[in-house]
Amino acid sequence: MKLKEDLNPILLLLFHLMVWIYTFITFLPSYVLSWVSTQDGGVYYSEEERVKRVKAYSSLKHPEGPYRALSATKRLATSLHPGIDTLDKIFEYAVTRFARRDCLGTREVISEEDERQSDGKVFKKLVLGEYHWLSYEEVLTAASQLGSGLASLGQQPKNNIAIFCETRAEWIIAAQACFMYNFRLVTIYSTLGGPAVAHGLNETQVTHIITSRELLETRLKAILMQVPQLQHIILVDNTPPSGRGYPLDISVHTMAAVQKLGARPENAGRERTQPLPSDVAVIMYTSGSTGIPKGVMISHSNILATIVGMSDRVPNLCEEDTYIGYLPLAHILELCAELICLSHGCRIGYSSPQTLADQSTKIKKGTKGDTSVLQPTLLAAVPEIMDRIYKNVMNKVEEMNFFQRTLFILAYNYKLEQLAKGNSTPLCDKLVFNKVRSLLGGRTRALLSGGAPLSAATQRFMNVCFCCPVGQGYGLTETSGAGTICELWDYSTGRVGGPLVCCEIKLKDWVEGGYRSTDKPHPRGEILIGGPTVTMGYYKREAKQQEEFFVDGNGQRWFCTGDIGEMHEDGCLKIIDRKKDLVKLQAGEYVSLGKVEAMLKSCPLIDNICAYANSDETYVIGFVVPNQKHLQALADQYSIRGSWEELCNNKAMEELVLKAIAEAAVTAQLERFEVPRKIRLSPDPWTPETGLVTDAFKLKRKELKMHYQDDIERMYGGK
Repeated sequence: MKLKEDLNPILLLLFHLMVWIYTFITFLPSYVLSWVSTQDGGVYYSEEERVKRVKAYSSLKHPEGPYRALSATKRLATSLHPGIDTLDKIFEYAVTRFARRDCLGTREVISEEDERQSDGKVFKKLVLGEYHWLSYEEVLTAASQLGSGLASLGQQPKNNIAIFCETRAEWIIAAQACFMYNFRLVTIYSTLGGPAVAHGLNETQVTHIITSRELLETRLKAILMQVPQLQHIILVDNTPPSGRGYPLDISVHTMAAVQKLGARPENAGRERTQPLPSDVAVIMYTSGSTGIPKGVMISHSNILATIVGMSDRVPNLCEEDTYIGYLPLAHILELCAELICLSHGCRIGYSSPQTLADQSTKIKKGTKGDTSVLQPTLLAAVPEIMDRIYKNVMNKVEEMNFFQRTLFILAYNYKLEQLAKGNSTPLCDKLVFNKVRSLLGGRTRALLSGGAPLSAATQRFMNVCFCCPVGQGYGLTETSGAGTICELWDYSTGRVGGPLVCCEIKLKDWVEGGYRSTDKPHPRGEILIGGPTVTMGYYKREAKQQEEFFVDGNGQRWFCTGDIGEMHEDGCLKIIDRKKDLVKLQAGEYVSLGKVEAMLKSCPLIDNICAYANSDETYVIGFVVPNQKHLQALADQYSIRGSWEELCNNKAMEELVLKAIAEAAVTAQLERFEVPRKIRLSPDPWTPETGLVTDAFKLKRKELKMHYQDDIERMYGGK
């Protein structure tokens, strides 16, 4: 990124401009300043709107709720168009309106080259060309032919079929084929380990799986013997795998071959079984607190309700918009985001985290990343990616000279002040932030953040430097991704917005944690989400389903999230705690802290351990009560001297224990992201008398967090 060099001339110009503005600003008529700061047509959170919302939500009779969007107080929304009540119908309706418009785009790979680094390592670098597009009409034809071909290979309506594939155009084509022919689509993360993938395939008894050549060779081939019912593998690539290496009773096909089979006259004319709104559309596998993935059954009507709810928070969504797809489509956020785009005639260009920007790891130096070529107007992102952008830009700012850096900070703070007043800053945007904005293509008008909490600093940075609102959202797979999303004109930080028009929220007292709906100044409690987006439950997990789902006296279906929230006066929700010990890291991985602790206690060096993770961080840390005998022996082995307390505070000892933990984690088959990256050795044992464990010696996580707060800041802050 040549941010530093490219900003030099405009920063010099702006320095003189800002000196002039600050010299004469007190003499300018207020109406001139008002005109300058609001003429870009943006919509911002007005005081009038805030008062209206505060008045509406304060009129609720019960502090626990239910809370709804103001436009859905009488009825929750369920669909975009009358009579369009299944996912196949909504796409077919879009095709009637946008038949020849671009729909799905894939970037051409011109070449792949090896690039040797200074340390001798070799990385694959790509030279990419332009995007090639399929129209809405062509996508419908491809999906219809694929569905017909799958039926010809024995796939039956209402039976499960798996997709285990990276995010790409073929993923959505396969999904549309399944929706059209009423095949229940089982989605499994491409990053899951072999045992988890085998578990999902066996539990759903799939006979057909759609995957890529790379994943077949690197991930699936090793577990095929553990999935005896599998009969057909359909590869999204145009070329079959090299060699077999898989059971003889499994047939491997390319997607093109299956589509060709489906296009034959004898197959193309077959009558298809259309789904009902109540039919299962997707069984989406997500991590559970035990670490064993569980499948969430999501109906057509569930997803349709989410589509109308989420699209309501993106003003003027239309066929002129371009969305860039790179997050995992096996995640409910990305799947719903893309289905929303398809229902409104947007075009979707595909990318990956490794090719997203000019400086991404797989982009050859001197060539353009996907955002530069595609110039998307809409983008969904997880906090980890936004944090990475934030840190990169701030590093470039630190490299500037004194005057450049001062000017950048001056402009940054000036814009923050104007946003707080409900004003926009078109002149500042054009002169200072235009180059930063170009990192995402320069046309982004709305950015949705989900998957984990977004830090206030990063959210403010995105609002200021990318000149577009960031809508932070909250939802779960169990609620079809629906819950809350900030209004795009709400620039407050740390909150996840108000309820969508398709669902409602209640707060349930959690007495053990000290949270009640009667708390002042804000009601607090466990977040319950109800409405047509609440899914059908867990696949073959009846007991678990009864724990977390229920139907009230009015027939409304609810899900108990386990998250603790507080509701603000204007109906916006803030997530403040988690009832369960399951934590989602910034990149979206789930970590069961209890599981990590149970596995690592087998390490001889550990007497007790508390794993800890912040959702706005990328790794796990831990507090460890070491075994005195084994730790002393380890210290003697490396000639480290000192008292017991000195040993526990020794950085070298921390590193040695971390090495032992890493070895124990391999034996326990923990995922890499589950292993604590930093630890604090505690010289004092945890007893009920210390208040850090219960009488039954169960960890008191809240008290442990408070006790080790300084260490948490050190381990996450790098101090």
